[in-house]
Amino acid sequence: MVIEDIKKRALHRTKIIEGQLRGIEKMIENDDYCVDIITLSLAVQKSLGSLNKLLVENHLRTHVTHQYEAGGDEREAAVAELVRIFELSNRG
Repeated sequence: MVIEDIKKRALHRTKIIEGQLRGIEKMIENDDYCVDIITLSLAVQKSLGSLNKLLVENHLRTHVTHQYEAGGDEREAAVAELVRIFELSNRG
């Protein structure tokens, strides 16, 4: 389940990312200046970070809330998921 406001913002963010990726593709095809391509690539990464933030917010407000209220194994599963997301976000 996705909260309607978050869903709207996340979809908007994906459209922006899609356009940025098309821009990178054109820049590469046109042999544009490498630093310009890298700058746009970094902007895409920042946009993906914003999208991830929205998705984590939704997950916390919906699924994690439910899992914590359920307690027991579900609560432990929520903790494990959040730890895994944290670990994935800190790789690099």
